[in-house]
Amino acid sequence: MIELKTPAEIEAMKPAGRFVGGILKELKAMAKVGTNLLEIDEFVAKRIADRKGAESCYVDYAPDFGTGPFAHYICISVNDAVLHGVPYDYNLKDGDLVSLDLAISVDGWVGDSAISFVVGNKVDPEDLRLIKCTEDALEAGIAQAQPGNRLGDVSSAIGDVARSQGYPINLEFGGHGVGHIMHGDPHVANDGKAHHGYRLRPGLVIAIEPWFLKTTDEIYQDPKDGWTLRSADGSRGAHTEHTIAITGHGPVILTTRD
Repeated sequence: MIELKTPAEIEAMKPAGRFVGGILKELKAMAKVGTNLLEIDEFVAKRIADRKGAESCYVDYAPDFGTGPFAHYICISVNDAVLHGVPYDYNLKDGDLVSLDLAISVDGWVGDSAISFVVGNKVDPEDLRLIKCTEDALEAGIAQAQPGNRLGDVSSAIGDVARSQGYPINLEFGGHGVGHIMHGDPHVANDGKAHHGYRLRPGLVIAIEPWFLKTTDEIYQDPKDGWTLRSADGSRGAHTEHTIAITGHGPVILTTRD
């Protein structure tokens, strides 16, 4: 069921979005060569514990696309991992491509966002191009999230950016509705047909999350943890996400990192 939010409810969602966006900004600054993934997870756990009304959306989350309950506070995907990465005892290396995906509930409302970046000085320009493609696709999708447009306009805009850069597109996982729960209707695919699908209305709150792999659209679930999704050919992936609200004046980013 697709639920539309009132203007007051959208205002009530903003603290969660700002909280998530702020933590991601902090994590990007602290993630350096040698930083352990479990340190990042612990940092998020402390920030949640210190914020009144905040709760993790991940701890004990057990959807059908994972194996057992998720036991951490953030998803960290490195290099060939792109989604649902389980933090483990690993120290970041120079040149690692890191994707952080974070969802937190504050006073009963969820904010969900993701960023990708390269750690250290050993930066591959192709990694930066991949990351920028996800960011450009997100920007294009948000631009189409106008009242009166169709959900397919958002999806088509995302897919057009990926195709223009030569990246394959996987449609198994994408964006989603956000509200009192992290994953709700509608599903927001990373490719689609313009002028088709659900008509966008003021009050709709969705997470738009382009993610692409360099040379494949095939993924597999890492059997070691039953969660982390990796590219089938070992190529790197990137992931960018914002929670947005559609208003009568257009889309509003709730998870701003300014």
